[in-house]
Amino acid sequence: MAADKPRLFHSNRDLALSLIPLVIICLVVAGLAGQCSFSPGGPSQGQIPQYDAGPVLRTDATTYQFPIRLPDTPEGWHTNSGGNDPIDGNDGGIAIRVGYITGTGDYLEMVQTNARPAAVVRFMVDENRPATGSEQVAGVDWTVYAREDAETVWVADRGDVRWAMTGRAGEADLRRMATALAQAPPLPSE
Repeated sequence: MAADKPRLFHSNRDLALSLIPLVIICLVVAGLAGQCSFSPGGPSQGQIPQYDAGPVLRTDATTYQFPIRLPDTPEGWHTNSGGNDPIDGNDGGIAIRVGYITGTGDYLEMVQTNARPAAVVRFMVDENRPATGSEQVAGVDWTVYAREDAETVWVADRGDVRWAMTGRAGEADLRRMATALAQAPPLPSE
């Protein structure tokens, strides 16, 4: 029977030879569980979830005490998410969110709310931001909250409702959504 060599003489090679079987076992278990994949060409676009915003916004229009609109989705856009979230604080309210995948594959989130503009910005980007500019689209004045290396937020204060948009979408897509919101009539509240 051969004697095991003293611990003092163990090397990095011995350590690597001990770890190789463990790594192989981990990869086999992860592969069988479906928790990893191999894609030599890089990541591919997955299935975009579908979300029907119409019925939800119509219900919200009868529930909340501010005007809610269902903008026409621009050509090639798809709604993929939505929901209602509280915006905390004295200037808070309820945020009615709808997420869109634009024709170029970017994400745009549109919010309709009764919260004050500063609270909406905090809600959307988790930070206080000063206004950095303004835009006018379809007769509506939008305040722009931009920061380098971060998503821009556009907010329009319409008196009884605030509209807000953010996401990876570019300025052209923000303008398309701003136009669609301005042209959409308020949904019936009864």
